[in-house]
Amino acid sequence: MINSLNGIISYISNDSLTLDVQGVGFEVFVDKKMLSEHQVGDPLRLLIHMVIRQDLLALYGFITHDEKAIFNLLLGVEGIGPKLALAILSNLSMDNIRNAVLAEKSEYFVRVPGVGKKTAQKIVIHLQGKFPETGEYQVLRGSSSDDEVIESLIALGFSVVEAQTAVQSIPKDFSQDMEERLRYALQFFSSL
Repeated sequence: MINSLNGIISYISNDSLTLDVQGVGFEVFVDKKMLSEHQVGDPLRLLIHMVIRQDLLALYGFITHDEKAIFNLLLGVEGIGPKLALAILSNLSMDNIRNAVLAEKSEYFVRVPGVGKKTAQKIVIHLQGKFPETGEYQVLRGSSSDDEVIESLIALGFSVVEAQTAVQSIPKDFSQDMEERLRYALQFFSSL
């Protein structure tokens, strides 16, 4: 089994990259964020999850052990294969996934292309109890106005990750009025 690869990126496609390891090119499927952050010629070390089937041998790569662990947890959910698990990691940050599970907000997963309501609920149920609720990964329990702001930002075309980042930028002592919080969150995007 291949556990990790350390090499130079020799080719990038829209869902994978080829990692040249001492003259041998390995095609590794990675999330969209990783594809956008790297270019041909970059050195890269990836943790690998290998999928072996009768008709398929595929490698999936991750930078951190956390990403690989969540990928493996997602594979344990009925109806989720490696491509869909990778799509979830591409569309939601690690914190978004943890917070969605801990706060039991399956609607965050529904926004990932290919994930329906039932699958989203299965994800939340399957991952319950798999994340500690204290310490570094304490759930961000926002107010109901924060939830409304996130929903409004998503309706305006922002991703779940962008919406949560904007809401997290709102000062804790800021007004709880939903419209004021939404205005502040929109200003966050204009400052980028």
